[in-house]
Amino acid sequence: MNIKSESNQSITTRSNRPGWWIATITTVAVVAAAGAWFSVPTVGAESTGIVVYKTPTCGCCSNWIAHLRDNGFEVDVVNVPNTRPIRERVGVPHRLGSCHTGVIGDYWIEGHVPADLIQRLITEKPDNIRGIAAPGMPMGSPGMEGPNPVVYEVLASGTDGQLSIYATRVGKSSPK
Repeated sequence: MNIKSESNQSITTRSNRPGWWIATITTVAVVAAAGAWFSVPTVGAESTGIVVYKTPTCGCCSNWIAHLRDNGFEVDVVNVPNTRPIRERVGVPHRLGSCHTGVIGDYWIEGHVPADLIQRLITEKPDNIRGIAAPGMPMGSPGMEGPNPVVYEVLASGTDGQLSIYATRVGKSSPK
């Protein structure tokens, strides 16, 4: 619609330009989606609630989630096309990256970490640890049970960037 000014000149308002509303709605939708995508919810450290980011087709991730639930954790699963942006957002060192990332309280959990070690972390609430990881998808770790289990280490990533051994575990064979 054209509006006439006091000098009788035709003025086109922004809302009357073709496609303006579609562009505005699209922009708002994209910004909202990006905000949802990059917001990483956390759960209180006293809680047993954990948010797990994984790709939709990963079977071992689903097995690890079942392990957490079997051990009393409330799990909120978020399927994403790629977990790398989540790992970068929460601060998981690249060399510790695995197929799924959990967030509980102020901590991240990377890979097939046993539930009792997560419980230990949120109970002790160390202020010098950012997260713990079972790097390399070790055979026999929770969700990766199978033939030829291995002894593996769960590493802690300190607030100073240093890695240390949080625990050493013996992997388990798959039940028969």
